[in-house]
Amino acid sequence: MTILITGSSGFIGYHLTKRLLKSKKNVIGIDNLNSYYDINLKKARLEELHKISKIEKVDFTFFKEDIENYKKIETIFKTHQPKKVVNLAAQAGVRYSLENPSAYIKANLEGFGNIIELSRQYSIEHLVFASSSSVYGGNQKLPFNENDNVDHPVSLYAATKKANELIAHSYSHLYNLPVTGLRFFTVYGPWGRPDMALFLFTKAILNNEEINIYNHGKMTRDFTYIDDIVESLSRIIDKAPESDKNFNHMKPNPSTSWAPYKVFNIGNSNPTQLLDYIEAIEKATGLKAKRKYMPMQPGDVENTSADTHSLEDWISFKPNTSIEKGVTEFVSWYKIFYG
Repeated sequence: MTILITGSSGFIGYHLTKRLLKSKKNVIGIDNLNSYYDINLKKARLEELHKISKIEKVDFTFFKEDIENYKKIETIFKTHQPKKVVNLAAQAGVRYSLENPSAYIKANLEGFGNIIELSRQYSIEHLVFASSSSVYGGNQKLPFNENDNVDHPVSLYAATKKANELIAHSYSHLYNLPVTGLRFFTVYGPWGRPDMALFLFTKAILNNEEINIYNHGKMTRDFTYIDDIVESLSRIIDKAPESDKNFNHMKPNPSTSWAPYKVFNIGNSNPTQLLDYIEAIEKATGLKAKRKYMPMQPGDVENTSADTHSLEDWISFKPNTSIEKGVTEFVSWYKIFYG
């Protein structure tokens, strides 16, 4: 079994690739190693993956390519004939989408379009792709459920992720392509992204610098530990959706379909106050944060919370790592990695 993972040097992509290699799966990795954040961190992840592949004696073949480059990506599909595809490559970040919208159009729309079209052409058994909890946008009813309306995004990033879900459904319907979309909720952990709150706060606290706390700390997030994400992903990859024979066209359920298509939330289902999250970092570092309270940022939402009952029913697993354990693991990794 050969699995193709786009964004394989990214945060989630790295951890998933590592898990698959240790499970004796051959992996084709694609990543453009762009400079959105520290490229040295991405290269370090890539080095780790090559080491693991040698230890486990499985193939890890990496290509430094943009998924927007259709011809290059097609050559990879044609040469390596993967059976399953996990599309994690995307331009990430809500706030950056206000500064550089064209990057999101290219990677998240054009790039995703290339991946799903090639998945169709090469008869992929299952395409799994990253959506986001951001699609819930201005919704205030908590917890967020896959059946909720997601027609009111508050950032371009969120809009591109909803567009991915719509494109995926159309391909699933037209070509009988099994597709699963995953709405990730604030993923954190070792080897994480430097633009995320945990990384920014830890770095600032250890350097005795101020941390910016938006909306004056009146925010909650459904922080989800990376190991729980990877466990969920590894189970989902092996369970392609089938058409829902009981689909009600008069009362359509957005999370399923008459086509082989599904959408799931992946979250901890335990929303945490931002200030409690900061206290967990303070405890793990043994230092107090210098706090600077700021107004809400454009594109942000106040609260997120995941209803994961559908996920639990589908894969018999529920993300459950505590904030205390997850934050401690990250801080330990950070101190070692950055000396």
